[in-house]
Amino acid sequence: MDAISPTISGPITTDEYHTAGEPFRIVTSGVPVPEGATVLDRRSWCQTHLDGVRAFLCNEPRGHADMYGGFPTPPDDGDADLGIVFWHKDGFSTACGHGTIAIVTWAIDTGRVGVPAGATTVDVVVDVPSGRLHTVAALDGDGRVASVRFRNVASFVTATDLPVDTAVGTLTADVSFGGAFYASVALDDHALSPDRASIDELIALGREIKAHLAGHPSLDHPTDDRLSGCYGVIFHETVASQPLHQRNVTVFADGEVDRSPCGSGTSARLALLHHRGALDVGDAFVNEGIAGGRFDGRVESVVDAGVITTVEGAAYRTGHADFTLDP
Repeated sequence: MDAISPTISGPITTDEYHTAGEPFRIVTSGVPVPEGATVLDRRSWCQTHLDGVRAFLCNEPRGHADMYGGFPTPPDDGDADLGIVFWHKDGFSTACGHGTIAIVTWAIDTGRVGVPAGATTVDVVVDVPSGRLHTVAALDGDGRVASVRFRNVASFVTATDLPVDTAVGTLTADVSFGGAFYASVALDDHALSPDRASIDELIALGREIKAHLAGHPSLDHPTDDRLSGCYGVIFHETVASQPLHQRNVTVFADGEVDRSPCGSGTSARLALLHHRGALDVGDAFVNEGIAGGRFDGRVESVVDAGVITTVEGAAYRTGHADFTLDP
């Protein structure tokens, strides 16, 4: 385990959530506020100063190989409500849709974002490393958050039909950006399926495909190299066509499995589906994860940089924790 930052003393407290089955650990105290002018800058600061804390919270016995979480931060400016730096077992990601849904739910649950009397929806603006996200939280009859819909940064396609040689033969990958870069691989005509029975083979394949694509120009971000690189591989298959319903397993970082349908990955998929003519602006898209949870996605508009998408899902509180390190 990496050494913990010497600035850490005492317990680290967290609120625990899951979104469509994927964990999201929110650090509420015991860690310095990340420094920087923007959340992307704060991510860089965390990579230097809080990587040991990330490992402390992700690795066993406090976490596991598929753990995920974030450090809440101030927003970039006064036009947003809060910021969040995302982390997982191998580092700090640039985007996280399931984490965005969780952090908005948490912000309302804990009163950090107020709810006007009688409101049925609440607008919450969140700054993440990939940009500014406008979200809408829908409330149920008891004033609890029933779902969160976020409007993502522009998503776009950078490559299609890339042949990738793997241990199971040559596969075809498409590359698109939804806050991070993903390689999408269709399994509709393959012996493997994006389900629990195939998970070990898909993890191995995900690592192979990422290694094969390393350094490919389609993974270079056009304006900020800190957003470059293949974050994950999305293995998908079509379940139904009206509305379009797909199932996926996203393998990200170094073999980590997203239990949710992957929020930023859903935006990347929407960009590809629109690019191929499978979805028009406004069409419904149901994306299902390996744990059975679903995200509802749409292409809302076409812009010069690509497409603007929305992704909606629900997050649930699972607990609270105080984590300590025996000296």
